[in-house]
Amino acid sequence: MERTTHVIGQSAPFLEALERASRAAQLDRPVLVIGERGTGKELVAERLHRLSPRWDQPLVVMNCAALPETLIEAELFGHEAGAFTGATKARAGRFEEAHRGTLFLDELGTLSMGAQERLLRAVEYGEIHRIGSSRPVRVDVRIVAATNEHLPQRVEEGTFRADLLDRLSFEVVTLPPLRHRKGDVQVLADFYGRRMASEIGMEDWPGWGPNALDALENYSWPGNVRELRNVVERAVYRWEQAGPVDAIEIDPFQSPFRPRAAVAGSAAPAAPAAPLPEQTPMPAPGLDGGSDFKTRVNRFERELLSRALAEHRFNQRSTAEALGLSYDQLRHALKRHELLGAGG
Repeated sequence: MERTTHVIGQSAPFLEALERASRAAQLDRPVLVIGERGTGKELVAERLHRLSPRWDQPLVVMNCAALPETLIEAELFGHEAGAFTGATKARAGRFEEAHRGTLFLDELGTLSMGAQERLLRAVEYGEIHRIGSSRPVRVDVRIVAATNEHLPQRVEEGTFRADLLDRLSFEVVTLPPLRHRKGDVQVLADFYGRRMASEIGMEDWPGWGPNALDALENYSWPGNVRELRNVVERAVYRWEQAGPVDAIEIDPFQSPFRPRAAVAGSAAPAAPAAPLPEQTPMPAPGLDGGSDFKTRVNRFERELLSRALAEHRFNQRSTAEALGLSYDQLRHALKRHELLGAGG
């Protein structure tokens, strides 16, 4: 498994997790990696393998959530020809492929109870049985598993085997979410920004503007590093002006034209219009200075933007949300009315 993504960060919680993984890598024991989606569990698994004595042997990856329950055991342990419908020839499973190396089981919590029982036997006795075979196969595999679930609670609920959890949790590495990695957002944004700038042929990386940095630092990042990377790369490739990148769109689906959710199995009734946030009533534009329709509309729009900016202390993202606009739409309107520098 070769990666082009790097493990990046300088915050204390993140470095402590990496240090724990690095120390555990030297021991030939199972490691459980815990973390929210997008925190880099796969990268830590790779680090555990590359720093271990097994570094020159296979690192085999299996996403337990990517296969239907009926195929998981066949993928893990292999099968003999004719073991089930469609099994026209014998096939080695992931355990045999990872012999003398490391087997990374992602989304461990999705395994069925039957698969958990067979996995326990493989971990405990170092042997497996292909489906349809009575002959055991000896395997020498180090297990690294990952999940975003709290497995002790799953044990209490009776949906995860306590003895399997005991076997796999010799060491537990819990990765902090990005919202708890103080200082890492800007480091990561700069790294991915530079890389995207190089990819699209920018001569120099212009860096980030104050509005962009404010948006990046004040967002909670539920999708963690994976989400931040998408947001950063999208911002860089969309930026067409000179100077630092200063426009961030967190939600790419944000649009006044996005379709409304439909009720399953029936045509969705027209949803009532969402109430607009309360705003200070705007006076009707006066007739002085030009009474034609276009002039009056432009003057009214400029007054509306100016007042909304002032009410929100010239925070453009808050202003956009209050007006029901996307950040890019607001920036375009401010530029049209020469208000981009207002409040600066």
